[in-house]
Amino acid sequence: MPTTPATPTAAPSVPVTGPVATIADEPGIGAWRSFLQSHARITRRLDEELQAAHGLSLAEYDALLQIAHSPGHRVRMNVLANRVLLSRSGITRLVDRLEADGSVERIACATDARGQEAVLTRAGLERLRTAGGTHLDGVRRYFLERLGDGERDTIERSLGRLAGALEPETRPTHEGCPPAEA
Repeated sequence: MPTTPATPTAAPSVPVTGPVATIADEPGIGAWRSFLQSHARITRRLDEELQAAHGLSLAEYDALLQIAHSPGHRVRMNVLANRVLLSRSGITRLVDRLEADGSVERIACATDARGQEAVLTRAGLERLRTAGGTHLDGVRRYFLERLGDGERDTIERSLGRLAGALEPETRPTHEGCPPAEA
């Protein structure tokens, strides 16, 4: 005997009250939503383009860029984790991938046995330079060209003020391991 498919039942209507309604009605929440949506969409596109053209994720590109901008092209792993906004285990996995493809080397800190540094290799620097054009083209297309000068200036000031106010209170005293004393 064939069975009749069950008729889907509609979810009961639940009125939106309490904290959820309060948040949704908060003045300026639209700016927050727009910021989140824009950030997610832009970073997704940048990541897709870097992956397709260079086999490099946006997070990997950012890590290489952070290392390249550090003195001596080397940075302690905990500092790198803070800069690319990853957990210690997340930065370990990311650096493992970059190390496996020859873009970075991981070395022990000469003056602090507990510390490790990620050091950019010649191949990593070349990979960063090659991917940089793709990344910057995407930043221009998806962000810079879509805003007027005044809008860019306002966004830079506003987000800079937010980032500065949320700066971690405990900053590392040095980027790399201090040189070993002779």
